[in-house]
Amino acid sequence: MEYTNQTGALAILNGRGNTTSDETTLTGAAPPAARSVTPPQKRLSRPLGAIDIPHRKVTKICCIGAGYVGGPTCAVIALKNTHIIVTIVDVNPTRIAAWNSDSLPIYEPGLDAVVKECRGRNLFFSTDVDKGILEADLIFVSVNTPTKTQGVGAGYAADLGYVEAATRRVAEVATGDKIVVEKSTVPCRTAQSMRVILEANSRPGIHFDILSNPEFLAEGTAISDLMCPDRVLIGSLDTPAGRSAAASLADVYAGWVPRNQIITMNLWSSELSKLAANAMLAQRISSINALSAICEATGADIDEVSYACGLDSRIGPKFLKASVGFGGSCFQKDILNLVYLSESLHLPEVAAYWKQVVEFNEHQKKRFLHRIITCLFNTLTAKKITLLGFAFKADTGDTRESPAITLAKYLRAERAHITIYDPQVTEDQIWLDLSEPGVVDDIESLKKQVTICNNKYEACEGADAVVVCTEWKEFKMQKDPADTRGMDWTRVYEKMKKPAFVFDGRLILDVHRMEEIGFQLESIGRPGKGFRRSKDWE
Repeated sequence: MEYTNQTGALAILNGRGNTTSDETTLTGAAPPAARSVTPPQKRLSRPLGAIDIPHRKVTKICCIGAGYVGGPTCAVIALKNTHIIVTIVDVNPTRIAAWNSDSLPIYEPGLDAVVKECRGRNLFFSTDVDKGILEADLIFVSVNTPTKTQGVGAGYAADLGYVEAATRRVAEVATGDKIVVEKSTVPCRTAQSMRVILEANSRPGIHFDILSNPEFLAEGTAISDLMCPDRVLIGSLDTPAGRSAAASLADVYAGWVPRNQIITMNLWSSELSKLAANAMLAQRISSINALSAICEATGADIDEVSYACGLDSRIGPKFLKASVGFGGSCFQKDILNLVYLSESLHLPEVAAYWKQVVEFNEHQKKRFLHRIITCLFNTLTAKKITLLGFAFKADTGDTRESPAITLAKYLRAERAHITIYDPQVTEDQIWLDLSEPGVVDDIESLKKQVTICNNKYEACEGADAVVVCTEWKEFKMQKDPADTRGMDWTRVYEKMKKPAFVFDGRLILDVHRMEEIGFQLESIGRPGKGFRRSKDWE
């Protein structure tokens, strides 16, 4: 296995062969791209020069898990490091076949081009998990960590069964030293469990280094997030072996990420940072959604309130967009994980604080439904309600924890007839989501009440109300008749029952323009028609 000495590389770049790694870093003589640590003013964890030590040069990577994280991440690694062979393995042959086809198993803008450029060159997809493990220097564990549905911690704790199975497979198969990297979002100190499993089940003389490298990808922008990350976190034990392993992974990311954005830190800090970041982002959404309720009751406009708050440099504008609620695979799961961790550490007040973020998210969906019922004369029985959008956000086909799923459940309970259209979510996925245990179990009964359309205009035809659940660009009002990317809401109005109600759960529609067409528009965080001023007053 090839090794490299970062100190020597720095010295050569500086033209000073007798310079130590600490001296080189502290003087700032080396260009930023050559440093393995962040500048002094930005580093609060590892000391300077912590990973400027001899370390392995990674030439082969294996990623266990071909999902939303492993696929895009390793595709970009292969794109930016043509000298590294990257193999993504999964036990699901259907998923691997899709990765090897022209129709990838997940939709992510830009992903298709990246995969097609690298696939067959230095990016491979395979079901041969053992071969991938045997050949790799570094192994990403990027498997699913769903919330437990039964047993201790049910509803809160992460189910680490897939992580354990992958770790045991590595221990049983590996015949040489490996760097094993947690890529899945896991509870704090999961690395310790992985270490115990590896050491208890490995062959004699085999050494494993464990790293934490959490992902911070937003679905819909995952490729751009990978290309230009805010930061890359690498957590390791603060030992020579741990720092050496961290340096090896840092070199991989340095293929395109500036060294001052590659942060090395304590293993447990890295694990907790992912949960903390998602919890804080979700907290901002629930906070602005709580204010949206006040706006609706007082006549204030949540967009204006958000804009005013976002101008404060201490707050900023991001994640201050009110909506029917947040979804996705991370926010709710990670907050509940944090709740369970807090309860396990006997911190009930901390657990209650974070739990409220999730509870308010559910309350926001119920509030939105109540507004629909009230506007539609207090009954939805036999009325056609069209849901535009089923993915939890735009530019992704992912429906995990989508507010549309919960909304559909509530509408079914009100005996409404539901029509659904989404440009990326497949019909099979929608039926699967709506027939899950806990949502609805009777598929035959479900299909009598729910219709799935392949055309947005067809979905809206004859509707009593249209509900915008996902902020797809094609649902926004056309700028002019030649704009084929937007929606011709005049056409929609002509085919709907009157009065024609539209409920904007994503704040993408203009109130005045929609009312000029004839719609009764109700938006999250905006006052109802009784509160709104006449245009003549403006």
